[in-house]
Amino acid sequence: MKVLVDTCIWSLAFRKRVKTASDNKIIDTLVELVQDLRVVMIGPIRQEILSGIRDETQFEKVSERIRPFADIGLESEDFELAARHFNRCRGKGIQGSNTDFLICAVAERRKLAVFTLDQDFMRYQKVLGINLYKAPKNTNQPLDTPTRAP
Repeated sequence: MKVLVDTCIWSLAFRKRVKTASDNKIIDTLVELVQDLRVVMIGPIRQEILSGIRDETQFEKVSERIRPFADIGLESEDFELAARHFNRCRGKGIQGSNTDFLICAVAERRKLAVFTLDQDFMRYQKVLGINLYKAPKNTNQPLDTPTRAP
């Protein structure tokens, strides 16, 4: 299964200076997904990754590292489904950003798992049933272990 990697994972890998053991496990999982050619990207995530990098050298370095990941082309149906997701979640008292709901829509339409640390996605999953990629707890566990809401 292909995996749509959220901004927070990329930021952890490229922008966080001091990393914990837990951070390193997540980065190792990202590296394995990249090596297995399972990572996909969308333009809004690319923009979020690069936004806020003030140093031009650092901007270029990060930009260069994510450039090999071609963007999935977004279609009108993605945006319409994102709006439906926004409305469904809001109706249940769950707030979220337009980008988050676009990520959910793209993942749903293309049968992707979302790899994120953002706890908002756990709330979205309860309403939308999106697949969330769960990083393996140890190296003996298979990588393809997405979770789905019941």
